[in-house]
Amino acid sequence: MTFEKDRIPFYLTFAAAVAPLFSGAVCNILIGLALASFFVFKVRPKMPPVMLPLGLFFAGTVIATLLSPDPWLGRTGIRKFYLVFLTMLVFTTFRKLSEVKALIYAWTLLMTASAIWSLVQFGEKYAEAMELKQSFYQYYTGERITGFMSHWMTLGGQEMNVVLLAASLWFFSFRKQTWLLPASAVILVSLLAGFTRSIWLGVAVAGMYLIWNWKRWAVLAAPLPLIALLIANPADIRERVISAFQPHGDTDSNQFRVVCRRVGAEMIKAHPWFGLGPEQPRVQFKQWIPDDVPRPLPTGWYGHLHNIYYHYAAERGIPTMLMFLWFIGKMLWDFAVALRKSQGDTAILRGAIAVIVGVLLTGFYEVNLGDAEVLSLFLITMACGYLAIREREGLTELHDGSVSRA
Repeated sequence: MTFEKDRIPFYLTFAAAVAPLFSGAVCNILIGLALASFFVFKVRPKMPPVMLPLGLFFAGTVIATLLSPDPWLGRTGIRKFYLVFLTMLVFTTFRKLSEVKALIYAWTLLMTASAIWSLVQFGEKYAEAMELKQSFYQYYTGERITGFMSHWMTLGGQEMNVVLLAASLWFFSFRKQTWLLPASAVILVSLLAGFTRSIWLGVAVAGMYLIWNWKRWAVLAAPLPLIALLIANPADIRERVISAFQPHGDTDSNQFRVVCRRVGAEMIKAHPWFGLGPEQPRVQFKQWIPDDVPRPLPTGWYGHLHNIYYHYAAERGIPTMLMFLWFIGKMLWDFAVALRKSQGDTAILRGAIAVIVGVLLTGFYEVNLGDAEVLSLFLITMACGYLAIREREGLTELHDGSVSRA
């Protein structure tokens, strides 16, 4: 790809889109540079057709912040909308699906490197547990691998997004890249080693969606590797799966999430319209614990409600949470409708749908899109889905109804 001066906004956007996999701060700087390049090169911004629900979600967030006891603390909820510029930047500067695929290839390579580093971390933690003569499961569950990120949930959320897109490219692209298979395998091994059960669920269900649309008979064979894994039980994987139903005491109990949901329900009942304000569920958590909840509370982190639907409703009110669901639902609907009409390469659209399915499922157990690095990848992926729609519509208009391969 030869360097073109007038494509500097694209190069900066591409760099900004890759950056969340290793640094949120670098991503923010590159977003600013890409936006500045729009003024320099007189680029007219374009936005996918989601401005109404997204705008209403933003307006609801601003209102909830202004009405909260501490608007300055709640500014973080508004500040994260800066990342929405990624959607606009990608949708404006990317011209063809080959550039979208190049981005996913870059994500896959960088995610593979992060996954390899996480497996090195896993080995170190295993050695530490053995040296201390502690149960690896007990030692590891509270402090897990992070790869290039600062938390295992961030790593897992990124891995889910990337591996679903990589799998979709391999399943549905006309020109398959064989190296995606071993790269995806490394990412999946890291994902398993991360012990993030909600991510496992999201990848499993979204992955089955992709497999079903690839070769339906393969759905029957898909559980076999998982069964073999549970039988072999490397690094207590089986115990981690069982813990979803039979926790190992307080080490991996799900009860703290039950407490979080109950507290969230109390907050929502008392403040259904505008919520408590961004960050207030963390600050006011103890005030809303129902009297019948036993003390001491189950072991867990109570900095948010561990459920994106309860959390947004408690922070910003039910109407604003519904705007969020409208935003997600519109994208899912648009991609599904475009997919039914498409006769070309469907990899990007199917991958975007799979990512939405995974995010919706994991969102029941974590405030996944509250994580800036995970949110960045999600917003970029959604822009890529709309780019796939735009390219298809452009081809249809140009060729009087015919669709050629991307």
